[in-house]
Amino acid sequence: MKSIDISEFKVSETITLTDTPTVYNLETDSDTTKKELRKVRKKLGKLQDTLYAHGKYAVLICIQGMDTAGKDSMIREVFKDFNSRGVVVHSFKVPTPKELAHDYIWRHYIALPERGKFGIFNRTHYENVLVTRVHPGYILGENIPSINSIEDINDDFWDKRFEQINNFEKHIAENGTIIFKFFLNLSKEEQKNRLLRRLDKPEKNWKFSPGDLKERKLWNRYQECYEDAINRTSKPHAPWYTIPADDKPTARYIVAKILLETLQTYNDIKEPELDDEVKANINLYKEQLKNE
Repeated sequence: MKSIDISEFKVSETITLTDTPTVYNLETDSDTTKKELRKVRKKLGKLQDTLYAHGKYAVLICIQGMDTAGKDSMIREVFKDFNSRGVVVHSFKVPTPKELAHDYIWRHYIALPERGKFGIFNRTHYENVLVTRVHPGYILGENIPSINSIEDINDDFWDKRFEQINNFEKHIAENGTIIFKFFLNLSKEEQKNRLLRRLDKPEKNWKFSPGDLKERKLWNRYQECYEDAINRTSKPHAPWYTIPADDKPTARYIVAKILLETLQTYNDIKEPELDDEVKANINLYKEQLKNE
């Protein structure tokens, strides 16, 4: 199996999505890839326990991608060996009336993971510069004082919104949140195949919506918005990773490797040591329990 360099997926300079691969050859078969993923996620599970006991860092994992990119199955397979007490998944959908009564980042801020925990955002605060940019009419529902019509949603508006998102991520990173942002880079042809599978298999029909086809017609516009968002907001403290997503096992393995290898660089994440008094009396505590 090919050894991967996680830096090749990290966005550290301006990218063009049309030149970014949606397929990655690990030079092995699917069964081997799944086996290697199981090894990596077990190590991630142990690391999560240590991070939980350490209690000084939080980890925020943001997953974005076009419809059918594999976000749900990515979460299910990569984090399968995590202790449920240490990981929380949030799937952000259309804002509720209560959420619309606040600024657009509010619902994401209150969902941030506590120190010692992993938080996974299935769709993220970036929906506010993706879906709303493709469909600017949605912005009117936010009741922003300076926005009275679609004509008010100009380049300056989006510049400010990107600045706000960058400031949000910088703030939480400086306060102990380790940020990963994954874009599952799916080809239009593979999306077509996955939508057809949803229609062909009765047990998958519930996943299909006619709205999926309407959004698919806006593919090029979405790609433009993703490219702009990634290039504007990939920072050393909050990097984007573009993940070739046409093959799901490969994508899951790459994401797991990025998480593990990056978190292993934090040498200060260790289980807390017992205080001297407790450590000195461990044998006494053992005897007390044995003699009950």
